Amino acid sequence: MSRRNTLSNGRARLSGWQEECKRQLQKLISSDDVLLDINQIWESKEDGPQLHVAIFVEPYLTFILDGKKTVESRFSSVRCAPYNKVRAGDIILLKKAGGPVIGLCRAHAAWFYTVDRQTLKEIRHSFAEQICPADSGFWSDRENSSFATLISISDVQRLPAFMLRKRDRRGWVTIPR
Repeated sequence: MSRRNTLSNGRARLSGWQEECKRQLQKLISSDDVLLDINQIWESKEDGPQLHVAIFVEPYLTFILDGKKTVESRFSSVRCAPYNKVRAGDIILLKKAGGPVIGLCRAHAAWFYTVDRQTLKEIRHSFAEQICPADSGFWSDRENSSFATLISISDVQRLPAFMLRKRDRRGWVTIPR
């Protein structure tokens, strides 16, 4: 990490949209609209819970908010977030692709895989119902993936919608403390 991207205390500097995200959450905390204690993210030490922003397309976002989808899956050809970045207790903001943040949840557990045909078959066998594939091509679309992250989610909660000016294409971002 370059020197200009860190603060004097060694912590990572937040981008504009990440600062806005933190401000919006602090407003929600002060209004008691948030049931989860996300204050612990900023008050905890290095080993405490992290905050993540996950971008979702439909119908997956609705499936999570309605409690139908209980395991979020992210497959990729390279090691990128949330691979080895999310852990039990972390808070995940649920953002609609091209739209606002409308919910949050807690990571109950996380599993990380190096994917081959056998591993994909085992993931499908063990987690298909909880992942809620939206179409028949879901599993074949992931056959060329090299890595997978599965996250069991809990404490799902709708939030008053708020926008973030996130412009990059990342589908998952871990916000530094």
